[in-house]
Amino acid sequence: MQDEQLRYPFEEKFKEDLATYLQEKDLIDKMLPDTPDLEEKWVTIAEAYLPDGMREFATYPTVSLGWMMYIGMALAKYWDEDWELYNKVENLYTYLRERIDFDHMDDYICEKVLLLSPNERKEISDIVAKCAARTNNLLRHLPIEPGSRNAFQAYVAVLHQLYYMGAAMQLKRMGYHMTKI
Repeated sequence: MQDEQLRYPFEEKFKEDLATYLQEKDLIDKMLPDTPDLEEKWVTIAEAYLPDGMREFATYPTVSLGWMMYIGMALAKYWDEDWELYNKVENLYTYLRERIDFDHMDDYICEKVLLLSPNERKEISDIVAKCAARTNNLLRHLPIEPGSRNAFQAYVAVLHQLYYMGAAMQLKRMGYHMTKI
């Protein structure tokens, strides 16, 4: 399902890089999850996130990118916890952001949604930071003009893959394992 959702030609590059990195760390399975419920939420989340994310990108690119990975983790947790309830929330990004604020959304997700211990929080924060830095580096080395339509599409593609990989990571943390039938 995820492959069908790749919208931009360079999105596959982001997906491959993140998947390889996270698989080497055993944080996601070799077979990536099929997440139609979470994928269905992607467009509304992205549309709501873009004003905040783009505003932050110029000064704090890894925050702008990394927060989307936290959002993917939070939605995977909501999916496991009570999707019937959370699926009714009009926009889960706005729901998360309004619990605290954009700058501290990572804290809220780690502490109140994922219920991480301090050690787990540090591990997750380090992984998110590394994934955000990797994708930022790939993004900045694409042969596209900054501020162009292609640059915008690349930014959205990066966010999409970070969201997906965050969800995949959280699903594995909760004990879901992807295997071929």
